Amino acid sequence: MRINAFIAALALALGALVGGLPAQAQEGVGVSVTRGDVQPLPIAVPAFGGGQVGADIAQVVAANLQRSGLFRPLDPASFIEKDLTPAVQPRFADWKQINAQALVSGMVRVEGNQLRVDLRLWDVQYERQMIGQQFTSSPENWRRVAHKISDAVYERLTGEKGYFDTRVVFVAESGARGKTIKRLAIMDQDGANPSYLTSGDSIVMTPRFSPTSQEITYMALRPDSATVYLYNLQSGRRESLGAFQGMVFAPRFSPDGAKVVFSVERGGNTDLYLMDLASRSSRRLTTDPGIDVSGSFSPDGARIAFTSDRAGSAQIYVMGADGGGARRISGGGGSYTTPVWSPTGEFIAFTKQTGGEFHIGVMRPDGSDERLLTTSYLDEGPTWAPNGRVLMFSRETPGGPPKLWSVDVTGRILQPMPYPGAGSDPAWSPLLN
Repeated sequence: MRINAFIAALALALGALVGGLPAQAQEGVGVSVTRGDVQPLPIAVPAFGGGQVGADIAQVVAANLQRSGLFRPLDPASFIEKDLTPAVQPRFADWKQINAQALVSGMVRVEGNQLRVDLRLWDVQYERQMIGQQFTSSPENWRRVAHKISDAVYERLTGEKGYFDTRVVFVAESGARGKTIKRLAIMDQDGANPSYLTSGDSIVMTPRFSPTSQEITYMALRPDSATVYLYNLQSGRRESLGAFQGMVFAPRFSPDGAKVVFSVERGGNTDLYLMDLASRSSRRLTTDPGIDVSGSFSPDGARIAFTSDRAGSAQIYVMGADGGGARRISGGGGSYTTPVWSPTGEFIAFTKQTGGEFHIGVMRPDGSDERLLTTSYLDEGPTWAPNGRVLMFSRETPGGPPKLWSVDVTGRILQPMPYPGAGSDPAWSPLLN
């Protein structure tokens, strides 16, 4: 699907929630995401009424919930009650018998160029409705509806925002080792609808989403130059941030989407710079003789985390957004790279190398509570889901291509992403509107 057509199809009309108070304010079924030993909640997601598209939507919803690690969709072969409809209350005794704690039911109707989905979420134990909601869209946009339904169920049962109605931009890799073609690519968070944004005539690196618009920034490397681009996903327009003396790399947006922080290498020294996108004016933030790279703003825009080797090895520092008051926060031995602030401000994720192993880890912004979530031959480049609950990263095995993986903040839910190809340097979008 062409990217412009895909973006144009993203307009969904969302009905009112009838379920009442937030999940945190009611007793009944739910999942506590703050516990490290959480047991996945048994949930039944039978095929929605309305033919094949209803079955397909239910399948995507079940897969999303299962991949979160917080839910355990039950085997449809165990279902006793068949042909549910949102208009009729389910036979709760049948669902209790198979130990379902929550039940999702739905009905799909296609009328002309409109798809309408009626959704119900039921608390089986208390025999009550938790969600009554309607979604409308165009029929070809049914997967987007499935992701929105997944988010609604996730939020109602956990009390936190979901992250399924999102996309991921990444570097898709193909070809033999040493002759690898690297193209900018984008996909749904579950690996569906992948498409290429660049042709492969240059090596692309460090794609990053704007937190406020359907725009990304990335670096294109050619034999004689390196250019930082802005790419508008709605219009398909690409524009350069301008010409710089020296190598420019690792751009990342500010939380308001109005500025970009990036690194410039000149004469063997690398410093962080900040550009205002409206005026295209830039200013230097760091002046240390060390290598300062990978700037990442705090969610409030007041601070920037970055990597520097000014102390002799790659470590994580935090400074004010104006470049002042830099201080080191990492201190657990080894080298630390690619820091990225979580959307909630609670953690900074990073890549860590100790000996011959690589890790994805998190720490508090003051450097406390460091936890390593993964260990492998090569894990790198974490990116946060918009709710700050899950990280995506790339993993390589000896001699193998990079693959996209995810891990939750507890480190318990580690799994490969469904995208079948080779990919690296992922960047998660904010929730789509």
